[in-house]
Amino acid sequence: MGSHNGVVGDEENPHNGIRIQPVLSTPMAEQWKSEEGKKMNTTMGERLGLNELFSPQVWRASLAELLGTALLVFLLDTIVISSIQTQTKTPNLIMSVVVAITIAILLLATIPVSGGHINPVITFSAALLGLISFSRAAVYFLAQCLGGVLGALALKAVVNNTIEETFSLGGCTLSIVEPGPKGPITIGLETGQGLWMEVICTFIFLFASVWIAFDERQAKVHGAVVVCSIIGTVLGLLVFVSTTVTATKGYAGAGMNPARCLGPALIRGGHLWDGHWVFWAGPAIACMAFYLYIKIIPDHHFKGKEHKHDLLNILRHSLK
Repeated sequence: MGSHNGVVGDEENPHNGIRIQPVLSTPMAEQWKSEEGKKMNTTMGERLGLNELFSPQVWRASLAELLGTALLVFLLDTIVISSIQTQTKTPNLIMSVVVAITIAILLLATIPVSGGHINPVITFSAALLGLISFSRAAVYFLAQCLGGVLGALALKAVVNNTIEETFSLGGCTLSIVEPGPKGPITIGLETGQGLWMEVICTFIFLFASVWIAFDERQAKVHGAVVVCSIIGTVLGLLVFVSTTVTATKGYAGAGMNPARCLGPALIRGGHLWDGHWVFWAGPAIACMAFYLYIKIIPDHHFKGKEHKHDLLNILRHSLK
């Protein structure tokens, strides 16, 4: 029994002359110590994933985000214009159904390449939760915004000046200015109302659909087709609600996608910049609220990938 004290230092076995290596200096123990040291010495750059800024794979993946967002802007804006131009009794309903189908198809087309974001809301939420790094998110943001501009340019190239002026390239608006009996008047939603609409609709979008895509268990059970169909359906419903419940001329409905709003604003300009910040601030607030919700609920209710880039983890380590 006394020979067990040899765990502390190397000791020779009297029976065969073989030296017994202590447990703490075994190769496996050294590997564990090395891994622990790496975890402790992780730099802020590694937590932010700065190496991905120079990764060809990330930039190639962002190409799917660029093209996907460009197609999204072009198709959604043409859907808005076409639904109204057909002069049906329920343009909002038709628009919502077609929007749902379009989004589902585009998500399925981009998921294998980039993960199928085509929306800064999804990208920002994924970065907050640590599902992707903030560096990858920055690359995706750039691609999505550029895609929004390209989509608006494509739409401008195929519509005539009358439609462009009448529908403002299908851009996001809170209000418009029209001539009145005593001069120009502004009709639409107040800025505060528009901001609340963006926050509420974007949070519902995240809570009711994107949650399923982020949760590995649900995504695996349902499969890509069902998940994308759910996301498209929820967005279609929110488009219908936001354009119907207000029933206010001049308000284009909840944007829920800053890149989609940015493209027409840059290309068309004018009143599309009035209150444009609402279509960025509202979704950002909703993303933060969704992140806090995920952090508050019990861990076993949400199973995502490793949260090494999680916002709170980054902030906690940065304060040490």
